[in-house]
Formats: sequence, structure tokens, C-alpha cells
Amino acid sequence: MLVEVETKVSRLESIVEKMGEAVIATTETVERLSDRVDALAISVQQQGYQIFALSDAIQTLAENQDASLKELKQLSQTLQRLVVLLEEVEDSQ
Repeated sequence: MLVEVETKVSRLESIVEKMGEAVIATTETVERLSDRVDALAISVQQQGYQIFALSDAIQTLAENQDASLKELKQLSQTLQRLVVLLEEVEDSQ
């Protein structure tokens, strides 16, 4: 009977040891996954900042293009008036 108890205790010790190893392995896996999630979160945050900066740059570019188009329109109007004046001077001669 003492042998049976020792055998059962030995089995229980083995089971508890395996459970401990499984808990340790699971904890290590969870820690690695947590590190990966943290790295992904940082990456996503950085990409968010980059998208914001790109969006801001595009908005600035669009505003600059709009200003350039207005200046080109004014230049075209001035050139048209100059052509008209030159034609008037030519016609009066």
C-alpha cells in the first residue's frame, strides 16, 4: 500500500511539474505576443503621424497650386490687355 501511495504521489508530482512547465511556456508565449502587439501599436501610431503629415503636405500643395493658378490668371489678363494696347497702337499708326 505504501508503494501505491508513493506511485500516486510520483504521478501527481509529474502532473504538477508538467502543468508548471505548461504555465511557464504559456506565460512566455503571452509575453512575446504582448511585445509584438506593442511593436505593432507603435508602428500603427507612427504610420498615423506619417499619414497626417502627408495629408498636411497635400493640403499645402493644393493651396499653393490654387495661389499659382490665380497668379497665372492675373498674368494672362495682363498679357491680354498688353496685346490689346499694342494692337491699338499698331492700328493708330
